Amino acid sequence: VRRPRRFGDCWIGCKLWEELGLRAFWDQALGEQRGEVPWAKVVELLVVNRLCDPRSELFIHEKWFPQTAMDLLLDSTAAVAEKDRLYRALDRMVAHKEALERHLTDRWRDLFGATFDVLLYDLTSTYFEGEAGEVEKAARGYSRDHRPDCAQVVIAVVVTPEGFPLSYEVFAGNRADVTTLETMLEQVEAKHGRARRIWVFDRGIVSEANLETLRERGGQYVVGTPRHRLRDYEQELLAGSWQQINESVQVQVIPAEQETYVLARSVDRAKKEEAMRWRQIRGLMRDLVKLRRSIGKGIRVDSDKVLMRLGRLSERWPRAWRYLSTVWQDGKLKWHWDRSALRRAQHRDGAYLLRTNLSDHRPEALWRMYVQLTEVEAVFRALKSELAIRPIWHWVGPRVEAHVMVAFLGYCLWVCLKQKLKAAAPGLSP
Repeated sequence: VRRPRRFGDCWIGCKLWEELGLRAFWDQALGEQRGEVPWAKVVELLVVNRLCDPRSELFIHEKWFPQTAMDLLLDSTAAVAEKDRLYRALDRMVAHKEALERHLTDRWRDLFGATFDVLLYDLTSTYFEGEAGEVEKAARGYSRDHRPDCAQVVIAVVVTPEGFPLSYEVFAGNRADVTTLETMLEQVEAKHGRARRIWVFDRGIVSEANLETLRERGGQYVVGTPRHRLRDYEQELLAGSWQQINESVQVQVIPAEQETYVLARSVDRAKKEEAMRWRQIRGLMRDLVKLRRSIGKGIRVDSDKVLMRLGRLSERWPRAWRYLSTVWQDGKLKWHWDRSALRRAQHRDGAYLLRTNLSDHRPEALWRMYVQLTEVEAVFRALKSELAIRPIWHWVGPRVEAHVMVAFLGYCLWVCLKQKLKAAAPGLSP
């Protein structure tokens, strides 16, 4: 075999592209623009690469395209993968974002009977390599990738409980989560009309202003609440009328004036949170003993250095530090654990509080609706792992937006394949 070429995965990507009607969509959107190769074929090449072997445009040009059968599948020459043509295709894509989202919504409905009565909303971030000084939205903020040293953008997505994407938006990297909801509400309503949808999102997006906005628009919601709200329901945590949903989850309803609160407790989550807390406590205890021994041996006797060391320990073990009080006096270090606070924390392990303005749903139905947020997390995992949306190497604003759009289209192929496999081969992942 002299020149083997990849065919199978590329063929699947092209078939999914055609199944979603994207070939016809981009032919219509870009067909009138001049070019040696139809721009729709260049866009298809970029997205199929994102699904099969996501790398840079330069990699597609130099390595990937010559090793695949994409020239046959696209009925084109190597000109379709010229480096400059790939970049120029990115420049032409972003203007069609709104029409693309409408087109995909229709395809989800036609192919899979998708409904959009319940919408899941969440955000993630992806970072830049380099300073990205010319990208207006690049900024430093809360990094979900644990890269606070890098500029980033925030990506918001709206999906159905089955994972079908309805809309997405790219925000500035320092944009607070809580300020993004109204923008996404307006976008969804502008494209799909104002309907009485149920919105599900996590506590990072919850604010009284956001919930009031939803109520004014006739929307309904099931949302998480900040963890400190559990302090208001200590009595219910200790002794309440719990309803067993499954072997590991219990719920109980706490009625309020305009809303309903659902208190949930998970055995698995409780074990995880307890293990995380005791890992922090053991680590802090070990470091405190080391510090006291070094003080006893005369290695650390300067008060300023001891206090600096304690400050570093509070940063290293923040979850355990809240239960500790220390005293540094007369060259001796003492500490005391707040055992009552530890007992209260143990009661709160595995518990979380939901709030909703739905009045005609049972508590287990509300809980199941909320835990569907794991589908959004699956979207982000696919984008960041299989579709390699991070890091971003582009340094021009429109191409950053186009990079996100290519990854979004790659995810559309991914979720289409995922839904088809459920019927044909349930044991296979995309």
